[in-house]
Amino acid sequence: MASSASWLCSLLALFLVFSGACGQLSPTFYSSTCPTLLTVVSNATSQAILADKRMGASLLRLHFHDCFVQGCDGSILLDDAPGFVGEKTGFGNVNSVRGFEVVNAIKSNVEAACPGVVSCADILALAARDSTVKLGGPTWTVPLGRRDSTNANLSQANSDLPPPFASISGLIAGFAKKGFTAREMTALSGAHTIGFAHCASAAPGTDANLAPFDKQTPLVFDNKFYDNLANRQGLIHSDQELYNPGGSQSQASVVSHYRSNSNTFFNEFAAAMVKMGNISPLTGAAGQIRLNCRVVNS
Repeated sequence: MASSASWLCSLLALFLVFSGACGQLSPTFYSSTCPTLLTVVSNATSQAILADKRMGASLLRLHFHDCFVQGCDGSILLDDAPGFVGEKTGFGNVNSVRGFEVVNAIKSNVEAACPGVVSCADILALAARDSTVKLGGPTWTVPLGRRDSTNANLSQANSDLPPPFASISGLIAGFAKKGFTAREMTALSGAHTIGFAHCASAAPGTDANLAPFDKQTPLVFDNKFYDNLANRQGLIHSDQELYNPGGSQSQASVVSHYRSNSNTFFNEFAAAMVKMGNISPLTGAAGQIRLNCRVVNS
C-alpha cells in the first residue's frame, strides 16, 4: 500500500515537472534545433524595413494584435477559407494590419534553414523585437517555444482589440483583462511612436489617407510620442486619453515621466513586451508548427 502510494506520488511529481517544462518559454528553445534562427529572422526583417520604412511598425503591431486575441498563437495570420473564419476581418484588423507577406517571407527563410521546427507565433515575436531595435528602440530577450493555433477567434478580435475611440477607463479595463497595469498599458501605447494610421481611425468618415502617430519622428522609435500627447497632439482619441491631467484615471504623470526620460520608457516598454509575449502561449503538444503561416497544416 505504502509502495503503491509512493509510486503514485513519484509519477505525479514526474508529470508536474514534465508539464511545467513543456509550458515554459525559453530564449534558448531553438538553440539546438534551429541555431541560426535569430540571424535568419533579423536579416529578413532588416530587408523588409529597407524595402518599406513603415514595415517595422506593422510587424510590431501584428504581434500585439496576435497576442491580444486568444494569446500569442499566430492566429491573426490565418486566412479565411471555406468553413474557416479568421481574424483579419475583425474591426481592429481589416484595412489596418499589414505585413502578412513579410511574415510569410520570413517563414520561408526559416523553413529553408530549419524545416518544420519554428512556429509562426515565435517568428512574430522575434520580428516585433527586431523591428523595434532596427528603428532605434530598445532590445529585449524573447522567450521562445510558442506553438501555432489551429483556430482563430473573430469574435474576440472584435471585442478585445482596443478601438481608436476608447476612453481611458475602457483602455485600462481592456488591458487589465490581459493582465496589464495602467502603467504597462501606457508603456505599450508608446509603440505608436512609430507607424501610421488611416485617417478614418482618427476622424471617422474621413478618407483613407495615412497620418503618422508621431508627427515628429514617425520612422524612429523614441519617446516623442509622449511629447505629442503632452502638447495635445495625439493622433487618435485613445492615445490622447492617456494624457488628461486631473482625470481620475489619467496617466498624465506617467506620460510626463516617459517624455522626460527615454531610458525609463525603453526599459518599461521592453519589460511590457516580454510580458505581452507570454499571454496564453500554446506550448508542449498543444497546437502545431504551421508550415505555412496562412493556413492550418492539412
